[in-house]
Amino acid sequence: MVSEPELLASVPTQLWIGGPVAATGGATFPVENPATGETLIEVADASPEDAMRALDAAVAAQDDWAATPARQRGEILRAVYERIIERTEDFALLMTLEMGKALPESRNEVRYGAEFFRWFSEEAVRIHGRYQTAPTGTGRIMVHKQPVGPCLAITPWNFPLAMGTRKIGPALAAGCTMIVKPASATPLTMLLLARLCSEAGLPDGVLSVITGRRSGAITAPLINDPRLRKLTFTGSTEVGKKLVESSAHGLLRTSMELGGNAPFVVFDDADLDAAVAGAMLAKFRNGGEACTAANRIHVQNSVLAEFTDKFVAAAQGLELGPGADPKTTLGPLVDDQQLETVSELVEDAVAKGAQVRTGGKAPGGPGYFYPATVLSDVPADSRILREEVFGPVAPIVGFDTEEQGLAAANDTQYGLVAYIYTQNLDRALRVAEGLESGMVGINRGVISDPAAPFGGVKESGFGREGGTEGIEEYLSTKYIALP
Repeated sequence: MVSEPELLASVPTQLWIGGPVAATGGATFPVENPATGETLIEVADASPEDAMRALDAAVAAQDDWAATPARQRGEILRAVYERIIERTEDFALLMTLEMGKALPESRNEVRYGAEFFRWFSEEAVRIHGRYQTAPTGTGRIMVHKQPVGPCLAITPWNFPLAMGTRKIGPALAAGCTMIVKPASATPLTMLLLARLCSEAGLPDGVLSVITGRRSGAITAPLINDPRLRKLTFTGSTEVGKKLVESSAHGLLRTSMELGGNAPFVVFDDADLDAAVAGAMLAKFRNGGEACTAANRIHVQNSVLAEFTDKFVAAAQGLELGPGADPKTTLGPLVDDQQLETVSELVEDAVAKGAQVRTGGKAPGGPGYFYPATVLSDVPADSRILREEVFGPVAPIVGFDTEEQGLAAANDTQYGLVAYIYTQNLDRALRVAEGLESGMVGINRGVISDPAAPFGGVKESGFGREGGTEGIEEYLSTKYIALP
């Protein structure tokens, strides 16, 4: 691993549009280290005009990239995968510096994020159509898949690498060009990835990265331009709804991976030690700053006390500190706003009667730290049971019957993921089918897999990323009638 100064010096700080390009007027903005609150580096602050330059480049490169043989596109993606893996430690440290997560979690994200390039390098050559005789016998039907065209990806700060590769991989494999607007809190990882893609042989203009503080001002002219044909977004439901409204003018293809309020349901026949271990992963992985994080823990009352005691003890074993410290297992939150939101949700629950079993108060000082927190006896009207926490806080509530547990799990406008722990196969399948979510983990606290379709229902969005389904989001279906 290179030193922090050497690493930062290797990261492009300008926009990436066929190479490093200065923002209009040379404007920049600071990227902050959430462990200290100090500026790491300044990067280019794009203007709407800069965004249009990126779209011009994407449009100019689209036809040639679509015509590039699928095998060649796949080999470029595979080469990028190998370069990411070779620089695992560099990417891990960079993500820890700009986002805050503990280094072991950053390393896991590098492996997970890179895998989307390997998976879709293999899917590039498996884009299928079909050919058949018409049922009437009067002609033939040919179905052909083609790239949708230039795409815009807007990515969040919580997984700076994986949220980009999960979109870039299938888009490039399908033959689409792409512009990525990363979150202003964490632009460095995506800029470094753009450089690696270029080094691996990706043609200029196929992938651009535009960084900036004013996301709406940058992306609005792109969304309103008829040359853009696809918008993919990961972020809050509130912003996602606005983007869908904006995209309707041009009838853009859209895929939205939005907010979550994941229930973690523990039945009385569960292996409690395994359930505690799964809950620790589902709740505290990435410091709880994940749309897949367990937001509410529902435990059958007959095992509620035992589960809670074991879970509290496990949570107390997490080591809060700077993500780059080898001893740290729980890093800081991303910024002061996130720290304030988490603190407010805990304070609201406690004011209404919730009991703090561990944690519950920010330590203060430099950085945006909040300890692993477990709340019991959480009243039903607490905001924390309705709103996405996005922090290391676990509210626990009890239930009596299977029907009550399922109803409590579904009592949300969101539907991204749900987790259930039971040793009864019939119950597992019955409850999984009854859960109103796009994904279900049975006796597993982590379910994300590049080979599986990722996405939700209800206000958690639509569309799927990963799996054989993921590339379909970037393909148009054309019917050709033959005699």
